[in-house]
Amino acid sequence: MSDLQFNATVNGRKVSRAAKPHQRLLDFIRDDLNLTGNKEGCGAGECGTCSVFVDGVLMKSCLMPVAKAQGTQIDTIESLAKTGELSVLQKAFHKAGASQCGYCIPGMVMAATAALRINPFADREEIKERLGGNICRCTGYQKIFDAVELARDVQNGRLPATALLETETADGEVIGKNVRRIDAPSKVSGRLKYAGDMTMPGMLHVQVLRSPHAHARIVSIDTSAAEAMDGVEGVITSADVPGQDGFGVFVHDQPIMARGKVRYVGEAIAAVAADDVLTAKRALAAIKIVYVALTPVFDPDEAMREGAPVVHDYAPDNVTKHIPIRVGDVTKGFAESELVVEESYSTQAIEHAYLEPEAGLSYVDHDGVVVVISPSQNITHHRHMLARIIAKPISKVRFIMSPVGGGFGGKEDMIYQGMLALLAMKTQRPVRLVFTREESIISTAKRHPSRTTLRMGLMRDGRIRALDMRMVCDGGAYGLSTEGVMRKAAILAAGPYVIPNVKVDTYGIYTNNTPSGAFRSFGALQTAFATESHLDICAERLGLDPFHIRRINAMQDGATTHTKAKLGTVSLSRALDAAEKASGWEAGVPNVRGQTRGDLARDDVRPAVSLGARFAADGKQEAAE
Repeated sequence: MSDLQFNATVNGRKVSRAAKPHQRLLDFIRDDLNLTGNKEGCGAGECGTCSVFVDGVLMKSCLMPVAKAQGTQIDTIESLAKTGELSVLQKAFHKAGASQCGYCIPGMVMAATAALRINPFADREEIKERLGGNICRCTGYQKIFDAVELARDVQNGRLPATALLETETADGEVIGKNVRRIDAPSKVSGRLKYAGDMTMPGMLHVQVLRSPHAHARIVSIDTSAAEAMDGVEGVITSADVPGQDGFGVFVHDQPIMARGKVRYVGEAIAAVAADDVLTAKRALAAIKIVYVALTPVFDPDEAMREGAPVVHDYAPDNVTKHIPIRVGDVTKGFAESELVVEESYSTQAIEHAYLEPEAGLSYVDHDGVVVVISPSQNITHHRHMLARIIAKPISKVRFIMSPVGGGFGGKEDMIYQGMLALLAMKTQRPVRLVFTREESIISTAKRHPSRTTLRMGLMRDGRIRALDMRMVCDGGAYGLSTEGVMRKAAILAAGPYVIPNVKVDTYGIYTNNTPSGAFRSFGALQTAFATESHLDICAERLGLDPFHIRRINAMQDGATTHTKAKLGTVSLSRALDAAEKASGWEAGVPNVRGQTRGDLARDDVRPAVSLGARFAADGKQEAAE
């Protein structure tokens, strides 16, 4: 299909150039005009990072074909601070600390600009509604709403322009003070370059062929047709790895690309570097792979049974890591207990959903140093692993950490940087890979799903005498952070409580599911959910207030944990006091639910989450129970 001649006004300047008919407006703005302030977070119009104005109307540019913008006036985030002076709204975002990773912020600023243009006096509830098409994974939104309210009041004259200035503090006084982020101006203006925004002269575009099978032996890979295609500069498989293939946080069990067999749907098998993304995609379709299907195992308990399919030959029992902890005499502790409560708990796999999809750029510099630029959360470890994999001295490998558009532990693993390095070495040209949202979800690590059986023995006054916990986690196809998660889960299993008799077993198990890895508070979350939920159940069984049962078992200053760590100070009692006071907790046995509680409808406490609807009345958005 022939190119179309695209004419429009972009940020006040006339633009007339050829565009591809398959391009979205977002592609044209970012790739052809190099206006990278607005981002692509989802490609489905859900996250709002791509928001721009088209003829003054806020639009999701990832959903608009470029042809539909023919003859329009387009304004991107760059239009708000063309002279370098931030807009009032951008200054307010800076002042309020509304940007963290910053990836969502250009789109959020555009949506907030639209909101105040439509209604310069919008209240907080209307602001929430009008920003409802934009997602932020870092801030919790409150500071964003604060920023929009601040900008509204400055623009309306309710507050002086000086309200946008930084609060003055004495030199060196930063702890406990409201100090603005030094990187915020680049984020609110869209000037900050993330890995997917970066380009280099002669840069090639990378696409990855991924497994459609959860468990299969690779008989053969034929890349000859792909390599012969015009515009294709390099094709790699595991056969192109010159050194010791394998990476991971604790055990180096994952190859750069599948070697011999695939272990989960979405595992990389081959990668192509081509002049453009479409050519690279066509080349992937030309690669021929012959598989022999193997029986997969998806349940960690089934994977532990004798005769289960083996995911890795080195672990015939499919156990990635088992952490056992023993303190005191658990059998005796249960025998002495006046109440024994046993329950099971489970948590699910959780997607990190950082708004910046994985991306990276690699090249070989003039001194033969292989350089990788990516939002890696573990660049020093990655550098050492990559040097071994590509058989180069550490002095010939360099990692540069690009701005991280949300990580939460999910960008700790070196799942694509090795492919970039190999293609840069093979083509001797810069190469860049940008994941789609679908690719990110299917191929990257999730929070470990867990199943926990917890047995606790207590006295009638609430004192805990014994705890027996067994947690089995689905580690997925590769080790990644599983060992660390199992260690932390076991260390924190008994919580901040004095328990004389403890038995803990945590298991990380290989399966043919997507690998599990680091995620905020990894390990601690799974066991704390079980332990704290269990304490609430025990309090109800004993007729005790849940704060009371925690206080009588709480560690105090100088306590020793069940892993023999000596604690100088313990803040649990103070935290419980603060939580009880702030929540207006209605003391008593926790068997009173719903609206009958007196501590749920206070003016100074946020309303409980409930089902509801929103409707328009007199031009204003209202909430209904």
